[in-house]
Amino acid sequence: MRENKRIIHVLIVISILFLSLLTYLLYFNMFRAEEVALNSYNRRQWDEERYVKRGSIYDCEGIVLAETVIGDDNSQTRRYPKGRLYSHIIGYYSKVYGKSMLEMKYDSMLLGKGDISLSFGELKEGYDLNLTINHKLQEYAYNQMNSRSGAAVAMNPQTGEILAMVSLPDFDPTPEAIERDWNNIVEKENSPLLSRAVQGAYPPGSTYKIVTAAAAFEEGRNNEEFNDTGKFEQGSLTVDNFNSKAYGKINLKKGFAVSSNFVFCTLGYEMGAEKMKNITERFYIGKDFDFDLPMNTGTIGYKSMNSSDSALVAIGQGKLLTSPLQMAMITSCVANGGNMMKPYLVDSVTTDNGYVVKKNRPQSLALPISENCADYVKELMVETVKTGTGRNAQISGVTVAGKTGTAENETEKSHAWFVGFAPSENPKIAVAVILEYDGGEGGVHAAPIAKNIMSKYLSLK
Repeated sequence: MRENKRIIHVLIVISILFLSLLTYLLYFNMFRAEEVALNSYNRRQWDEERYVKRGSIYDCEGIVLAETVIGDDNSQTRRYPKGRLYSHIIGYYSKVYGKSMLEMKYDSMLLGKGDISLSFGELKEGYDLNLTINHKLQEYAYNQMNSRSGAAVAMNPQTGEILAMVSLPDFDPTPEAIERDWNNIVEKENSPLLSRAVQGAYPPGSTYKIVTAAAAFEEGRNNEEFNDTGKFEQGSLTVDNFNSKAYGKINLKKGFAVSSNFVFCTLGYEMGAEKMKNITERFYIGKDFDFDLPMNTGTIGYKSMNSSDSALVAIGQGKLLTSPLQMAMITSCVANGGNMMKPYLVDSVTTDNGYVVKKNRPQSLALPISENCADYVKELMVETVKTGTGRNAQISGVTVAGKTGTAENETEKSHAWFVGFAPSENPKIAVAVILEYDGGEGGVHAAPIAKNIMSKYLSLK
């Protein structure tokens, strides 16, 4: 009898172990199979790639940005004809260190997975990616940054197409360089692998007054006058205007144009935490959405906000962090009448003979503000470039809308920001520029770069 009980116990244990193993295998097969199969460190995947010529990547005009070259011995080498220029968009491709950015996100399509055509012993052709990026604008924006750390993002506010996206410092993405210099690259203090345009997290500074102005309009405070003393003081919180300048009696339009911290801290403090948190979330700060690259969604990092916190958020400081892409999206939303378009980098995926496998189309992501509100904020931004802190963004014969920002951080050197769009009557391009730890004013250092990028794009149209 005892022996029978022991046998039963053993059988139960074996059954439990078997069911556990079966459940584990089913879980991976149903929920993790694709992730494991596409993992860049999966050696089986690399074996399969020997029989596929990886697809090419092109800009919006068909210029080759990435391609696979077949050697005399049938070896394959991934090449990037434009060098470092697209290192934070296309990424790298290495059999030692894997893949990143578009090379990773669109790996299965670049390998032509799902293609059932017969190759009869020849290398199978992967699918090609056709980007929204304009190479001429990308190259121009890169040169405008002049090797300074930071990022520049340009997008079409009416469609969400990314026109240019530059992040610095960058790196050489060729397989030889990645495998030779990997340790040096990953150990650098300036983090060259980080795509600052989409993964950077920065206080937006006064560029965020765009959002606060929208909140003020919704609260009916757009015609209010303020007695600007040059210093906002409430309890233990004290915030000075730039150079402690006092503007006296000014309205919101003037306060926006001169970037008065007094006016906007007052608005944030009085409108309160709930209003500022609500409108921040409506502009998609801290919200996930599907994008072609891994990204930082930003944060309004308070477990519970009080009025002093909302005063700081209102001027783009405190625990508010955003990426340059997000600021380009917010700017585009204003340009597009309150309709925030979903940004995208890949226009289409095609076979080597031009058949379209996938086509991305413009898609509305959110409607954070009304058209009337957007028109009001646009008016403030136009005035800022005409008479305020954004005058260095003026383009002859074109009405430009913009906002400057000089954002404090954990160092003594501030970030210099500018966001804007043009022409204001029918916006074709929206731009966000940040110069990391620049130490200068956004209107002096970042605005001319944004102006030149916008001007260049309009000249190409």
